[in-house]
Amino acid sequence: MQKTIIEPFRIKMVEPISMTTTSQRRKFLEDAHYNPFLLHSDQVIIDLLTDSGTSAMSANQWGGIMRGDESYAGAKSWERFNSVISHITGFKHILPTHQGRAAERILYTHLGGKGKIFISNTHFDTTRANIEYTGAKAFDCPHPESDNHDSDYPFKGDIDMETVKELVDEWGSENVSAIILTVTNNSGGGQPVSMHNARELSAFCREKGIYMVLDCCRIAENSYFIKHKEPGFEKKTYKQIASEMFSLADAAVMSAKKDALVNMGGFLAVNDETLARECTNVLIISEGYATYGGLSGRDMEAIAIGFEEVFREDYLHYRIKSTTYVGEKLNEMGVPVLMPIGGHAVYVDAKKFYPVIPVDQYPGQRLACDLYIAGGIRSCEIGSVMFGKYDKKGKLIPARQELVRLAIPRRVYTQSHMDYVIETFEMLMEHRNKQFGFKITYEPPFLRHFTAHFSPCGNC
Repeated sequence: MQKTIIEPFRIKMVEPISMTTTSQRRKFLEDAHYNPFLLHSDQVIIDLLTDSGTSAMSANQWGGIMRGDESYAGAKSWERFNSVISHITGFKHILPTHQGRAAERILYTHLGGKGKIFISNTHFDTTRANIEYTGAKAFDCPHPESDNHDSDYPFKGDIDMETVKELVDEWGSENVSAIILTVTNNSGGGQPVSMHNARELSAFCREKGIYMVLDCCRIAENSYFIKHKEPGFEKKTYKQIASEMFSLADAAVMSAKKDALVNMGGFLAVNDETLARECTNVLIISEGYATYGGLSGRDMEAIAIGFEEVFREDYLHYRIKSTTYVGEKLNEMGVPVLMPIGGHAVYVDAKKFYPVIPVDQYPGQRLACDLYIAGGIRSCEIGSVMFGKYDKKGKLIPARQELVRLAIPRRVYTQSHMDYVIETFEMLMEHRNKQFGFKITYEPPFLRHFTAHFSPCGNC
């Protein structure tokens, strides 16, 4: 049996990469205020900022785009979109949205408000922002094993049921708007969630009368881990596993820009007819009519095709194994990565990579900037820049972890691109004695990591 994992596709079209020099990248980064989000795409060699909307679409998807029905209401493309999603998820009411955060905004604005709380295995940035914008509070309940980066526990994305029960007892079930299970757990290192954990949470929610919401943007990748790591699922297909997990929830939100293999789109799925009507009213006001919801017909065609392609066995095998290849190579050379490797990304522990840099100087931001200067690689800080808060005296309350995410777009880069990333880390490993990080010179009130400005510290 061959050891080399090859891409299960042929390349039909190419896009040129601008090959920049180190001195050019230093100037580009300075002009971008040391925030990789503010770089221009043609200034980046390998873009691992996100796997959201950055996938390469298939020939079938591009063919579907040409068939897109752009009728305002009741388009054939909507019927195909609705049919595929209903079949896989089992939900009765499917609301198309222009992306996942729109689905979040519609649902969480309706469920949230002052005095309410939301609980999750780990809220992602836009999820937390949509919740807190309503005046509600967001609480994370990650599995205890998620902090142990070296353990081989297979389902570090699980929600901690003991903490969940304590929060519900403290606040009262009537004040818990929803419990959100994100699969895979992006902010928790891209780690998968077990079916056992999802079943336990579902039973608890139904006992207490609490909404259970599945954030399912990487449901296919999560299904891969369940099939290969959780006993009892060996003979089930990836699609069957996903459908079972959907059946445990009361609602689902999805950014189709991940596991539907498209560049734009999402949906909200619910069973409750009253909730569906109320959310549809908000959808029409803010997104578009109920059968297009901010999407063109061609977008819905591409999603319908991609949401079936993503469950193919050869694709998922390649996807997970190619990400694992990068993570294990970095781990072998001593780069502190979160183990085991997740599905869509490799997470580097920046606090361990630069142990001398204090958390209030954002070691993750330092690593992200160093990766760009050394190799033109754009990555994303998932630490105290993204999730840190301030106390009443203006002192930083750091995030639980200081991570840098290398999110790998689907069907975009070859193994030689990934070998280049590994070689760049080899260069950085030789100069890990960095003393200083960054200070924030400008930040907005919400989601500061997208637009914040930074300045290198001397003795800040």
